[in-house]
Amino acid sequence: QVQLVESGGGLVQAGGSLRLSCTASGRTFSSYAMNWFRQAPGKEREFVAATSWSGSWIYYVDSVKGRFTISRDNAKNTVYLQMNSLKPEDTAVYYCAAGLVGIRDRGGMSYWGKGTLVTVSS
Repeated sequence: QVQLVESGGGLVQAGGSLRLSCTASGRTFSSYAMNWFRQAPGKEREFVAATSWSGSWIYYVDSVKGRFTISRDNAKNTVYLQMNSLKPEDTAVYYCAAGLVGIRDRGGMSYWGKGTLVTVSS
């Protein structure tokens, strides 16, 4: 079993930055990748970014390319999402999730964190 805990959410003005963290505990597998999803009020949960633990496979949804950066610290079993140039439409609960490398669909995730709220004011 794997447990995921997110942190780093908060309130920020448009154009500002935040860094989210997700720490994994329990049994982890090298074949699993770490993902970030988000869910805005009244919207479905959507994929944001993902990385393999090696860093050789990284993917971003088009809407965050050039603004968000996913990274990881393998020794700490932690992944990060650096969010720059934030926009009001980035407001959402952000979730980290673990799934097999190459799978980015919500339904393909094996483990989920409880989420951390990011609010971007205009």
